Amino acid sequence: MTAPASTLTSTSTYPLAGRPIRRLGYGAMQLAGPGVFGPPKDRSAAVAVLREAVELGVNHIDTSDFYGPHITNQIIKEALHPYRDGLTLVTKVGARRDEQGGWLPALSRAELRQAVTDNLRHLGLDVLDVVNLRSMLDVHGPAEGSLEEPLTALAELRQEGLVRHIGLSNVTRRQVEDGRRIVPIVCVQNLYNMARRADDDLVDLLAREGIPFVPFFPLGGFTPLQSGTLGQMARQLQATPMQVALAWLLQRSENLLLIPGTSSVSHLRENMQAAALTLPPEAVAALNGIGQEAGSGH
Repeated sequence: MTAPASTLTSTSTYPLAGRPIRRLGYGAMQLAGPGVFGPPKDRSAAVAVLREAVELGVNHIDTSDFYGPHITNQIIKEALHPYRDGLTLVTKVGARRDEQGGWLPALSRAELRQAVTDNLRHLGLDVLDVVNLRSMLDVHGPAEGSLEEPLTALAELRQEGLVRHIGLSNVTRRQVEDGRRIVPIVCVQNLYNMARRADDDLVDLLAREGIPFVPFFPLGGFTPLQSGTLGQMARQLQATPMQVALAWLLQRSENLLLIPGTSSVSHLRENMQAAALTLPPEAVAALNGIGQEAGSGH
C-alpha cells in the first residue's frame, strides 16, 4: 500500500492527559541494543528515526530510562530536544536492569524517586508528562497483588511537581480499579494485539471511562504476528501484514493509542501508512478469528 505524505499519520486523535494525541505514535524501545540493552549499532540511524517520526506528525513517544538503560532517553534528547510544543513523552518506572541485562523489580519509594530523577535528567526535562508504573509482580505478565505502596509514592512525586500524570503498565483490571482510588490514572499500557486479546474487556471498560489503552507489542513483539489469515488479508488489501495488524487495532476501539517501534526509517514510514488503511467488515471479521485461534481469551 502506498499513501501520500499528508496521510502518513492518522488524522484522528484521542485525549491523553488533556492533550489531543494522534493515535499512531512511536515506541522507542528498539532504539537500544539487542535485548533492549546497551547501545544501538548505529546511533545516527536511531536519531534519524526519531526526527522522521516527529516530521510525520507523531506527537506521542513511549520510552523508559530502563531501556538501555539510559541510552534510549539520551538518544531522544539528542534527537529532539528542545521538544516541539504538543509532543507528549510517556515514560515508565518500576524496573531496573542488572549487569547482564536482566529485568528486576524497582518499586521501592527510593527506587521510584531515583527513576523519575533519572528520566528527567536524561530527557532534559523539569517535569515528566506521563509516568507509567510498570508492575513487576510478574516480569512476564500481569499478576494480582497490591500496587498501593508504589502508586502512593508516585502520587507524592506528582504532588511535588516532578510528574504531571500517572498511568499503569502490565496490570490487571482490579489493579486499575484499585489504582484509580489512589490517584487519577490517565492511561493503561498492556500487551495487546490481534492475537493476544485477553484484555478485550479492559479495553472496553477504559473506553467507556475515556481512558486510553496503549498496547505494547502491537505487532507481536520479539515473536512477530504470523497468521495465514493475516497474510491473506494483507494481499487482498495490497498492504503488508503489519500494516493490517495496526489498522485492525485502530479500528478495534477509538481509545487505543498505538506505539509501534522500529529502528528503521523505512519501516517507520511503512507503519505510519497503516493510518490510511480502512479494513472492510469482512476483513475485520476474518481477523477477529485470529485471537480465537490463538486462545487469547477473546
